[in-house]
Order: sequence, then structure tokens, then C-alpha cells
Amino acid sequence: MNFLWSQHLVAGFVAAGVRHAVISPGSRSTPLALALLRQPQIASEMVIDERCAAFFALGIAKATRAPVLLLATSGSAPANWLPAVVEASQAGVPLLLVSADRPAELHGCGANQTIDQLALFGPHVRARHALDTPHDGFVPAWLYALAAQACAQARGPLPGPVHLNQPFREPLIPTGDCPPVEIPPSLRVTPPGGPPDEAAVRELARRIAGRPGAIVCGELPANPGFAEALTALAAQLDCPVLAEPLSGLRFGQHDRSRLCVRYSDWLPAAPTGEWLLRFGAFPVTKTLQHFVARPRAVHALVDPWLRWNDPTHRLTDLLHADPAAFCRALLAEWPAPAEPAWRVALAEREMAAGVLGGPIAALIAALPEGTPLFVGNSLAVRDLDRASGCADKHLSIHANRGVSGIDGNLSTALGIAAVAGRVVALVGDLTCQHDIGGLALAAGRDAVIVVINNGGGGIFELLPQRALPEFERGWKTPQNIDFGHAAQAFGLAFHRADSPDALRVALAHAFEAGGPHLIELRRSSQAP
Repeated sequence: MNFLWSQHLVAGFVAAGVRHAVISPGSRSTPLALALLRQPQIASEMVIDERCAAFFALGIAKATRAPVLLLATSGSAPANWLPAVVEASQAGVPLLLVSADRPAELHGCGANQTIDQLALFGPHVRARHALDTPHDGFVPAWLYALAAQACAQARGPLPGPVHLNQPFREPLIPTGDCPPVEIPPSLRVTPPGGPPDEAAVRELARRIAGRPGAIVCGELPANPGFAEALTALAAQLDCPVLAEPLSGLRFGQHDRSRLCVRYSDWLPAAPTGEWLLRFGAFPVTKTLQHFVARPRAVHALVDPWLRWNDPTHRLTDLLHADPAAFCRALLAEWPAPAEPAWRVALAEREMAAGVLGGPIAALIAALPEGTPLFVGNSLAVRDLDRASGCADKHLSIHANRGVSGIDGNLSTALGIAAVAGRVVALVGDLTCQHDIGGLALAAGRDAVIVVINNGGGGIFELLPQRALPEFERGWKTPQNIDFGHAAQAFGLAFHRADSPDALRVALAHAFEAGGPHLIELRRSSQAP
């Protein structure tokens, strides 16, 4: 009964579009694990550490933008998902959290490995479902509908995690023949959101037409046609586009003539302008954050998700719409451009900033066309913002900026590799150490992990804590980890680089050889 029920539930997930599952081994979850492993339309990965498993699933979901199923046994096992669940919630990444559980009669009586799992993730899930214990006479159609509902909730309007708690009574292993069940017809669920509000677009066009302003783009999920639509809009408005690396705008064949990517060097002294049009997440760097926080007559944010993304409290317009569709709708209004002197003045500042070299530039130049790049938090993402430049080649850049933690970064990157076939990860030394168990997921994958060895928390050297007498012990926290030994323990090829040229050589060797590699970029080469 347990296995038949699980087969139908998994069939419902297949019908709803689930194609990837990440499973951590356990006993109570056996019926569902077996149903997933025997379902050919779902690619199942086994990951022992539940925390790594959750971040690995997060990486797959980031790469596919589709719900990924995560399965664990009862007790503390699903509790280890919490950091990744919080990240997925804040970053709008769809996950299906399926926790196995003991039946109701074993709760509240001291039964081993039994806790209240329904409230484990608090407000960080879009929905939670307490399933029945499998029983005679169950209706498969109900399980199909539940799977479709859970997938729809995970997809949006604001994507995120959905929790399903599934209790099982023993026996957990099927005792008879259980033929495969057929996949049911797909239940059509209309996606959230509609076309941009015509009146709101027309009014915004009227308020910004002929006036100096700028477009700021933060982290955005992949959106076909957005780069072309946005750059066409920028051309019509004749305005600069301040594009972070995670925006997807810095690399590709679209028009980049109005892109500004070296703004860290000149933006603090730049004029404000009269309007600001924002897409994506709030900026990463303080320089761009402070620019966004300046008062303006119009500060508009276009966000496809139902959330309020305005930590500066400067918004005048919040428009829930698909970003590409919104750009096309605003362009159709033909708002008059600003006087040319506005953009020319900012473009001259961008040109004067020059082009940065160093390890980041060497890394970007070495990346093959189409390679996914995962960048860690703290100093790594800021170095990339300042020094990546832009180029014709297409690169997809990912990061865990939902809550900006250093936990699970390697596991997330390797989840991306599981889908894309290759990944390059750029992380700091503490980030790598925090997720050292994630290196086990690199086995058999085409993954290159570049660890920036700052000798501790390099980000804090940019913050006021640096002046404290306890800085070294309380914030910098230098470690003595030998990354060569760590690579050897997990079967990764190891290289050490102490200059941009040495990094180029190490990357070229890693790309040519294939397989998992760890490159330690030493402190002496830490200028971006």
C-alpha cells in the first residue's frame, strides 16, 4: 500500500512537470525513495548530507527554473534543509520538500526519530500539506491533484518552497509485485500574472519622457528576450543601464552600448537624474545601493512576483509584470529620450574608469562560451561586480543572493552542474570550508571550483569592524585548512595559482582535462 500510494504521488509529480529529485537515504522514506528511483522520467540524485542535498536541489532548480523534489526521512533529517529553504524562499526558487514521517499514533509518546515536522519551516514555505497515511481505497486522482497543486504553488506567483509531510506505517518495503503505474494526463494550471497594465505603462511613459534617468538591473532569473527588449528601451530613452553581473545583461550578443559595468569607480560622484527604473533584486554593492537610495521624482520597480522589494523606501511605482513584456509595452509608447548630454556625461565617466585586469578578468576571459558561473557571497560577488567587464560571449551567472549566506554555495553550484553539464564556481575560503562536504558532490562532474584564499573573512576588511582590536579573532577568523588535502580527500584534481597568469594556466588545464578540479587562488593575487 505504501509503495502503490508513493508510485501514484510520484506519477502526479511527473505529470506536473517534475523531472529532478534529490534523495537522502533513510528508512521511513523508503516507499517514496523506491518510487522515485524506479520512475524513469525523474532523474534522481542520492546525496547523503541533507544540508548539502537541499542546496544541491536549489542549484538544479536555479538552472531549470522548475520545481525540484527533495526527499528525506523523519526527525532531524528535514531540519537540515532549513538554510536552503530560507534561501529558496527569499530568492524565489521552486522546491518541493517531501519529508517522511511516523504515523499519528507514534507522535507525542516518545517514539524514536519523531518530531513535529509540519511547522519546521515556518513562514519560509509558500504552502504546507499534511498527507494521510496510505490506506485502502485511496483515490489516485486526489494524489495527482495534490501534486499539481503543490507544483503550482511552488511556481508562483512568488516562486518558492512547498512542504509535503508524508507519514508511513510499516512495512516500508513492498512484499509483492508492484507494476509501474501510468502517468496521468497533465492538469493545466494557468501561470500567474498577465500582460502589463496599459494605463500604468502609459502614465509611467508620460512621467519619464524627455527627462534624464537610468535603468538599474539586479539579479534576474533567465527571461528569454529580456536583454533585447531592455536594451531597445534604453536606446529609445537614451539612458544608461547599470547592470550587475547577476542581471544576465553583461554577457551576450545584445546591444551593450549603453551598459555601465564599472560604476563602482565613478557612481558616487555622478548626478542623480529625475527617474530610476529597476528590474530584479536589490543591488549587491553599497555603491549601487546608495545610488538607488537617492530621492527622485520617479522610482519604479518592475517585478513579476508578488513581493515588496524596496529596502530604501523610495518606490513611487511597483509594477507586477513580466520584465520583457513590460519593456516592450513601455517601448510601444515611444517616450521621448532625454537630452543627449545626460547619457554622454555618464558614458564619459564609464570610459574613463578603464578596464580592470587581475584574476577576475582572467577568469572571465578563460570561461568557454555558455559556461554557467556560480559566484559565492561576501567578497567574491563584489569582486565580480567590479571587475567582470562585459563581452559578446554568453555566460549565465548564478549566486545565492536570497539571504546572501555562505552556507551551501558549493552544493548549489554542483546542482547547476548536474543540469548544465559544467559549472565554474568562484568562492572564498570560508565559503568553501563551510560547505566542505559539498565537494563530495563534485565526483564525476565537469566542475571547476576556484577558491579565493583571503586568509579568512576578507569582506570584513571593507567594514567598520576592521578598526576593532578584536578584529582578527572575532571577524577575520583566519583558518589553517589545506585545500590541497581537501581536494585529495574528495577526489578533485588540485592546482594552486598566485597570479592572473597562473590562474589562466590552471583554468586552461582544468577545462582541457575535464572532471572535477579545485584551484586555490592565493591571497597575494586578491586585487580584482
